[in-house]
Amino acid sequence: MKRNAWWHWRQGLDGTLKSASPATVLAHTGWARSVGGAGPYLTLFARAGTGHEAANAAVANLEIYELPSARGCTYVVPAEDFALALKLGQPASEIPIATAKKYCGVSDQELESLFQAVVDALGGDRTLTPDQLKEACGGAVRSLGDAGKKRGLSTTLPLALGYLQAQGEIRRVPVNGRLDQQRYAYSRWAPNPLKGFSLSHEECGTELARRYFRWIGPATPQDFQWFSGLGVGAAKAAMAPLGLVPLEPEAPFLVLPEDRELYASFQAPAEPQCALVSSVDGLLLLRRDLPSLLAPADQARPVFAEKGGTQAAGGLTDAPSHVIIDRGRLIGFWEYDPEQHQLVWFTFSDPPAGLQEAIAQTEAFARELGDVRSFSLDSPASRVPRIAWLRQQR
Repeated sequence: MKRNAWWHWRQGLDGTLKSASPATVLAHTGWARSVGGAGPYLTLFARAGTGHEAANAAVANLEIYELPSARGCTYVVPAEDFALALKLGQPASEIPIATAKKYCGVSDQELESLFQAVVDALGGDRTLTPDQLKEACGGAVRSLGDAGKKRGLSTTLPLALGYLQAQGEIRRVPVNGRLDQQRYAYSRWAPNPLKGFSLSHEECGTELARRYFRWIGPATPQDFQWFSGLGVGAAKAAMAPLGLVPLEPEAPFLVLPEDRELYASFQAPAEPQCALVSSVDGLLLLRRDLPSLLAPADQARPVFAEKGGTQAAGGLTDAPSHVIIDRGRLIGFWEYDPEQHQLVWFTFSDPPAGLQEAIAQTEAFARELGDVRSFSLDSPASRVPRIAWLRQQR
């Protein structure tokens, strides 16, 4: 289908971004969702062939970085978007603070003292873990008792870390330099990426919409609203300045004005273009409409269900495993077995030309990476049922 092939091309899965820098890939195809898994690495590898060491180097050099942003979720974003991402994430950082004020007796004065204590503790280019920060801040950090525990807040320190990170005053540093784990330390961020950034939250919404429809348009207003986390009215206001137009008469899909003519002349490739991507890849997650990536004949095909058994592929909201894509169509699933150092996969029908090569390349990449977790709680043990099911399909 032409629309799927267009999404495939826009997402850089057709080879046009081969050898591009990590920052270039993320600027062109969208911020990579980070949930403590291998998603960001797979995003860069599938599009540009980027090795994990090169990706880690880009993080260390602040060419790309993992930041809290839209919907309070973390994404790996390019340096040119650091300020925008942080600004979009600020409202979410204020929610736990409001909760602590309402239920735990935390005052503005207490918070201001704690903010300053954290900043002072990280002076002199120091990088400290949360435990080290707690010790360094001394009495400025206090327990929030049972009232806090009921709301997921054990002490006041996370309030300060979340707020100061969203303000660009500090940054969270992966302790081993990797994106596929969730152990962090903190350091000052100088210069603050928000210095000189003057866009209002409303203007930031429009800038996010502009990027969004460049990354994954055509998309529906509902698609953008889900991704942005904005309310219906705010999402509509964010999109309004872009002059979005229907892809086709009466179609729910909108595109940037300059893209409609380009789409009309676009030709879907005749030959397969296979890519192995993560379960949270932008092609899937930006729109979160997995059935639209399936061929009509594959909608009813049984796929693994997390609670055991199977379900129809067309009923999925999210992918149960990493996915195999051909010209924007989801044609199969894959997992990595770290014990046997083997990529396990299956496709709904006969493998298309070029898939075996893509599998071999991704398997070699996975071996170098060590494991390919979908998210932070994914583990070789939790993956056993999914891998067993995939093997049964071959």
